[in-house]
Amino acid sequence: MTREPGLSVRLKLTLSYAAFLMVAGGVLLAIVWVFLLRYVPNGPITGPGPFVPNRGDLIRAFAPAAVWALLFLLAFGLLGGWFLSGRMLAPLRRITEATRLAAGGSLSHRIELEGADDEFRELADSFDAMLARLEAHVGEQRRFAANASHELRTPLAITRTLLDVARNDPDRDVDELIERLRIVNARAIGLTEALLVLSRADQRSFRREPVDLSLIAEEAAEALLPLAEARGTTLRTQGTVTPAHGSPALLLQLVSNLLHNAIVHNLPHGGTVDLVTTVDAGAAEIVVENTGEKLSPQLVSTLTQPFQRGSERVRTDDHAGVGLGLAIVRSISDAHGGTLGIDPRPDGGLRVTVRLPQHA
Repeated sequence: MTREPGLSVRLKLTLSYAAFLMVAGGVLLAIVWVFLLRYVPNGPITGPGPFVPNRGDLIRAFAPAAVWALLFLLAFGLLGGWFLSGRMLAPLRRITEATRLAAGGSLSHRIELEGADDEFRELADSFDAMLARLEAHVGEQRRFAANASHELRTPLAITRTLLDVARNDPDRDVDELIERLRIVNARAIGLTEALLVLSRADQRSFRREPVDLSLIAEEAAEALLPLAEARGTTLRTQGTVTPAHGSPALLLQLVSNLLHNAIVHNLPHGGTVDLVTTVDAGAAEIVVENTGEKLSPQLVSTLTQPFQRGSERVRTDDHAGVGLGLAIVRSISDAHGGTLGIDPRPDGGLRVTVRLPQHA
């Protein structure tokens, strides 16, 4: 945006310092006049003894000295103000340079301003913290984009391969081809929908309203009960009225993702999934526990990363998921001002705890 040229902040401060000194000098001269010179007679003072100056004599002697004093104050104010304003604005120049570097794409630069804890130090520390968050966010988005492009390319490549094979083999079983294409297509659609949900949660573009997490948990459990029965998993729910504040659709997605992961990454047969909603210490809490294989803390710490599927990177069944389940849970939890905790169970499986504020 084009702006009209104007005075710099340093020059404005310099002129302000000089003007303040001139005003202070003028006030001092006025005080001399009001409290001293006006009491001296204006006419000639005669009498025995040495010469006694009157008011006119004092003014003629004092005026040139006062003018020179004011000129000295002006020069001193300009030079001193220029120097002091430069010292005071030096941190601002460092912040401006860091801003230019950040605008050019260099997010690794930090100001690291030294000195006392003043307004400039607070601004510089806040700017450094912002740069750190931006650098981490950009890095995460780049990794996410690379993983997403890879994951989206995979089903498209499989689809093309299946179609090429079918074209070169006219006697191929059409029903088998259709079923495999349906699975691959469903996987691509699921990945696209998961990416949209994740983007919506990250942008926090949703309306908040009072919700009951126990009702959302029952709805999610009812929808996933057929999947649990098909895999031989026992799904148990428990909870009282658990009020919270947020988006019902996103919170339903959060609970559904937790239950889906708990069912899919469970024992082949005879596993259990427990879903509990409760109010603890003024926060709405959702706890999902499932049986399964034993997981190391190092592996558990990576489960909220996009496209991380625990110990299995590739699955071929119809409910494999796209590796965004817990990443979406984390994003929805963060967007609602909540926290996500994931802990391995001693006997195998996971215990996932989501705590959400009860009020906006």
